[in-house]
Amino acid sequence: MPDVLATAPLTAGPALGDPGQVGNKFARLRALRHEGFPVPDFFCLPAPAFDEALAALRPLLPPTPAPAAGEPAAADWCAAARRALAGSTVAAELAARTASAFDDLVGAGGTAAVRACVVPAEAGGIGEDSAQDPFAGMSDSFLYVPRRDLLAAVVRCWASAFNPEAVRYRLWRGLDPAGARVAVGIQRMVPGTRSFVAFTRDPRDGARRHLIAAAHGIGEGVVQEKADVDHFFVDLDDRRVTARTVHKRWSVGRPDGTSAGDPVLLPVPDALAAAPVLDDGQALAVAALAARVERFLGGPQDIEGTITPDGAVHLVQARPMVLPSAAPPAPAPAPAPVSAPESDPSRVFWGNHNITESYPGISGALTYSLAQEFYRCSFTDLYRRMGVSRRQLHDSADRLRRMVGFLDGRVYYRIDDWHALHGRMPAFELVRRPWEEAMGITGAARAPRRWSRPRVALAVPGLLLRAALHPWHVHRFLRWWDGQTAEAAATGDTPGELIALHRRVWARASTRWGVTLVNSILLLAVLRCGTALLRRWTGEGPQVFAALLSGGRENRSLAAVRAAIALAEEIGALPELRAAVGSGDPREVWQDVTAGRHGAPVAASALAYLRRYGDRALHDLKLDEPTPRQRPWMVLDLVRPLIRQGATVAANRADERAAAARSRTRLRAVCPGPVRRAVLLLLAAATRRLVRVREDTRFCRTQLFGLSREVLWRLGAELARTGVLDDPLDVVDLTVDEVIGAFDGTLVCTDLRSTAALRRAARERRTRAAHLPALLSTVAGRPLGAALRDAVAVEPDEPAGGSGDGSVLHGLGSSGGVVRGRARVLLDPAAAQGTDRGGPDAADGSAADGRILVARETDPGWLFLMTAAKGLVVERGTLLSHTAITGRLLGVPTVVAVAGATALIPDGAWIEIDGGAGTVRLLPDPTDRAPRDD
Repeated sequence: MPDVLATAPLTAGPALGDPGQVGNKFARLRALRHEGFPVPDFFCLPAPAFDEALAALRPLLPPTPAPAAGEPAAADWCAAARRALAGSTVAAELAARTASAFDDLVGAGGTAAVRACVVPAEAGGIGEDSAQDPFAGMSDSFLYVPRRDLLAAVVRCWASAFNPEAVRYRLWRGLDPAGARVAVGIQRMVPGTRSFVAFTRDPRDGARRHLIAAAHGIGEGVVQEKADVDHFFVDLDDRRVTARTVHKRWSVGRPDGTSAGDPVLLPVPDALAAAPVLDDGQALAVAALAARVERFLGGPQDIEGTITPDGAVHLVQARPMVLPSAAPPAPAPAPAPVSAPESDPSRVFWGNHNITESYPGISGALTYSLAQEFYRCSFTDLYRRMGVSRRQLHDSADRLRRMVGFLDGRVYYRIDDWHALHGRMPAFELVRRPWEEAMGITGAARAPRRWSRPRVALAVPGLLLRAALHPWHVHRFLRWWDGQTAEAAATGDTPGELIALHRRVWARASTRWGVTLVNSILLLAVLRCGTALLRRWTGEGPQVFAALLSGGRENRSLAAVRAAIALAEEIGALPELRAAVGSGDPREVWQDVTAGRHGAPVAASALAYLRRYGDRALHDLKLDEPTPRQRPWMVLDLVRPLIRQGATVAANRADERAAAARSRTRLRAVCPGPVRRAVLLLLAAATRRLVRVREDTRFCRTQLFGLSREVLWRLGAELARTGVLDDPLDVVDLTVDEVIGAFDGTLVCTDLRSTAALRRAARERRTRAAHLPALLSTVAGRPLGAALRDAVAVEPDEPAGGSGDGSVLHGLGSSGGVVRGRARVLLDPAAAQGTDRGGPDAADGSAADGRILVARETDPGWLFLMTAAKGLVVERGTLLSHTAITGRLLGVPTVVAVAGATALIPDGAWIEIDGGAGTVRLLPDPTDRAPRDD
């Protein structure tokens, strides 16, 4: 590749003010620096230098396509130009002048930031960081560049004129991608230890408030969301700062503290992890700087800056904000995805924030193997329904098989594969942020945008069509599934018949279960729309919208709860049976009930409940745990607290209606406009319908796993009967393929007894070991056992929370109401009650009877505890988590996402929760002073 000849002069001083030479970015920085703003010094290689560089390479390029040649021809030419520029070298004359200017700027041993800026092709045209279009993030930047790497960085900046995302963006905006021109700025690198992005308007809704996002390290950590970021809302009029801080684990900075090299993730020192990145005075200073920039440049601004150890604030970029109402129109976009670099390809990210609702604690091999198959087949069907091609699914087979991993006996999501798979759906960008929130994905584990906004907009009509057809698909799915359960009930119980049933049901589910996941995408989209409109129109948080989700038609999960309440009412009306349930042996009492000794009606009701809801229990997706299907007397454990409370179906329905009425009263108070209120009510009604479908299909999932549990436990009993296993329940330490393979003759190792014993011993050791963080990363390419020894927590599993005095904890209010009572902290309700695979001492609702239940998370099997509790507080969850939905259905005040709740709230402490405001207040114990009515 020949040297690139360039005779255009370097640009410094007043010449930096010409956007046609250096672009809007650098012209604006020059004006700010000239006005006295703290902008680090810089010089530029102007656009004519790029023009000459490209001209020297044109003999090696195909003919420049005509404007009418079409997008493929333009994209092909740009790709060739990018390759040519990236492989070129700078001619000696320009190289010498650039190196000399670099030495004058920072010294031979210093470093610089080397940034590209797209320059308008003609006077008054659109270029990067213009007032009409930010065009940001399309060209490349390089930080901590030493002298030896300077020219290579310049060449890479030139080549970025034809980055695929820049080409597609220019095509979308109706600009000639082959006419792109780039200026390169070389700016003195400031050794900042904290960085920020500040907006003079709230970017969410354009409101007149200053918003600052700040993190330790350099600005890449904030802009690309690689670091843990604090947010500050600043009102300069009354000098008030409201901070929303996180526990900080990661920053972005220089590798090993050296002066050169690509920025990397670095741990935040423990001493800085909990404190805000900025104190109030610094936040006010940054906001004041942003306000000065706004006044000088004449419009809302988005600025970037860094703070050095001496506290000095340096301004490194400023660009006009494009407010929501001023977003550019969306012409037809190109269909190809925008590629985005992985945040850290050397790491693999794992998380179990969300999946612990289904698989808490240690799981056995049987549970994990079935979960792995469920995620593979159900998400394959989702992607097929959402338009992912057969070829793409085939190429993604490995990722589909490893969507969930088995880390020291715990089920984890492999987040990198989820991002890659979900990223094949353009519509996923509409819900990616709330999805990441629900999954507990933060900091470096987040993924950059994969699709351009125009491509996402193009996917919206298809999503709306799916939404229109969704009720019909759901109806077909539920009708099909009810037919499967009826067919399963009529199946024989020989090993061959059981195995055939299992395979048949799962094969059919693999082409249908995607309907339930399409529902989840639609639910997130509608909820995001509703909460965004509520915030824009009223300034209220999502709790007000969440309260509107009370009421509506009964779903299958709620029907299970009310069936249990109805059975409790029936038992409670019989004094002798009521006393027996309260104090007798559950096995004997159940035998008496089902034998009709307390009357035929209650016997029929008990057996009907078992047939319909026998798969619903604590941890009902874990095949290690029994359900009433295997231990029928567990039904009595479920209804015992309901009998003590005197719960009735009528009262439960009345509570739900009252909660729905309160939510509408609150909406009228915060949103008096009838039209806006009607829109919000319509969105809430749509969300309620989707929530109902989610709970209906979750109950179907419980039944699917219940069917497999019944089949596999029966096969385990047969293996024990024939001497292959020592105990029927040793089956929980085998995989599904091993259990079935023992009958099919497909086992490689036929010594299942030793296999089960080895895994059982490992499982028991793991129950005594410290649990892994909820979000962690491992080194890519290493065997997982070795990688776990070097695993890094992406965020603390139990971050500190609460107010300054520790008396108030904050979370997300998800079911309104205020209640006081004693806390019952439960990490494992089964262990707390001494349950042993469903024996007579199995857990019942007495653990939370009349108390406020505090837990890390819940699953549908916690219902017997939740119905007994007077309030719910959990560490994890969103407005759509199981806890939030169940709290609203039961009319129980609920607060989710309360960081560190199980550690910060002592068991038995007197607390008050406000399910509307999302607060948990620790109170003095009323027994320590005069009695008072709670």
